[in-house]
Amino acid sequence: MVAGKCRLGRFLSLCSLIMDYTKDQLIDALVAEWDYLCHDDYDPQDPTPEEYRKEMEELTIEQLIEETSTGEGYTLEEFMENWV
Repeated sequence: MVAGKCRLGRFLSLCSLIMDYTKDQLIDALVAEWDYLCHDDYDPQDPTPEEYRKEMEELTIEQLIEETSTGEGYTLEEFMENWV
C-alpha cells in the first residue's frame, strides 16, 4: 500500500508540474542549459544547440521533466527560473 501511495503522490506532483510549464518552455530551458554547458566544456562530438533542440522536441513532457534532472534538492521551479 505504501508503494502505491508513493506512485500516486509522484503522479499528482508530476501532473501539477506539467500544468505549470508548456512543452516549448521546457525545451527552451533545456536548450539554454545545454548551450551554457557546451560553451563551458566544448566537445566537438556534442550536438549543436539546434540538434539538441530537435532531439528534445521528440520527447514527451514527462521525458523532458526527467531530462532536467530535478527533484527534491533542485526543483523544476528552480531549474525553470535559472534557464528561462
